Amino acid sequence: MAYTLDETDMQILKTLQKNAKLTTKELADAVHLTPTPVFERQKRLERQGYIKKYVAVLDPEKLSLGLQVYCKVKLKQINHEIADAFVRRIQRIPEVTECYNTSGSYDYLLKVRARDMKQYQEFVLNKLGEIESLASIESTFVMSEVKQSYGINI
Repeated sequence: MAYTLDETDMQILKTLQKNAKLTTKELADAVHLTPTPVFERQKRLERQGYIKKYVAVLDPEKLSLGLQVYCKVKLKQINHEIADAFVRRIQRIPEVTECYNTSGSYDYLLKVRARDMKQYQEFVLNKLGEIESLASIESTFVMSEVKQSYGINI
């Protein structure tokens, strides 16, 4: 059954994007409802896939993972089999925190976290470098974070 989100659903989603740690009572207060209907709405939003999961946002600097790199990857050739094999391999590499299939000059964009340049170099040589279908990579190093939004504009 298709369900259209109303303004209250949207307000619940916006509020949870800002702070997913709110109790049901705190969330109910924020959207001006009682806890029971808010709890039911939140569970429905989860079941229907509007809310994928709840996470804690960690500080990479404090965890000694301050080097952030965007790595553009070009494959020698691409078809379903090669793309699937590449994706399976990338999903097993913990340094890669995000991976996107892109259009344009490169096939994939990887977001990589490393301790320092030496660890990134080891990642490139020992992990990416062992992927046979890899044609080229281009690395862009983040010097400072200007804006980071963990939610989407709804």
